[in-house]
Amino acid sequence: MRLVDFVKEYGELFSERLGIDLGTRRNSELVKWFLASILYAKPIRESTATKTYRCFEKHGVLTVDKILKTDWGGLVVILDEGGYTRYDFSTADKLLEVFGNLKKGYRGSLNLLHRRAADSGDLERKIKALGKGIGPTTISIFLRELRNIWPKAKPILSPLVQQAMKRHRIENLEEFAKDRNLDVVRLETALLRLSKDFLTKGRTLTIEVV
Repeated sequence: MRLVDFVKEYGELFSERLGIDLGTRRNSELVKWFLASILYAKPIRESTATKTYRCFEKHGVLTVDKILKTDWGGLVVILDEGGYTRYDFSTADKLLEVFGNLKKGYRGSLNLLHRRAADSGDLERKIKALGKGIGPTTISIFLRELRNIWPKAKPILSPLVQQAMKRHRIENLEEFAKDRNLDVVRLETALLRLSKDFLTKGRTLTIEVV
């Protein structure tokens, strides 16, 4: 498969699949993606996390205020509806803590949090400080799709992406994408899916990397 075709087929952003338009840079869209990132970060099936996000969408619980007003019991109901039963209690706790701290510390604005960050490292520290349940996986998922949106969004590549890069002898992702006129975020997403859907399952997909 040609590299450009590989990126086109497998590089669709997770936010795009959910109908979230990060390109607007609106806080409302960023909050939706942050919620989705928290759901995707758990060791749970991607389809279950997606279904659960759709349940939040169906109930109109996609803003900081709506999440906080729904309260713990209401969040558990939505999580269970989506099949997120294994982590329903802990995730409800996390959502209330994280979005509560976002409202308290940054008036509910992720854009404000980004502006106040001194650099990429400080940005990640500020996101992590929103709640004890926010770890490297959540930060990696969230910031990956913001590389072209926020100047300070420069997350470390996930182990799955690094695995795919090693397989195809890609040393520097940004330079590799630039040299081939590819969107680095879509390339990274395609490599992530390559590892998840092929390499970790012992399947092969031949890509013409030149």
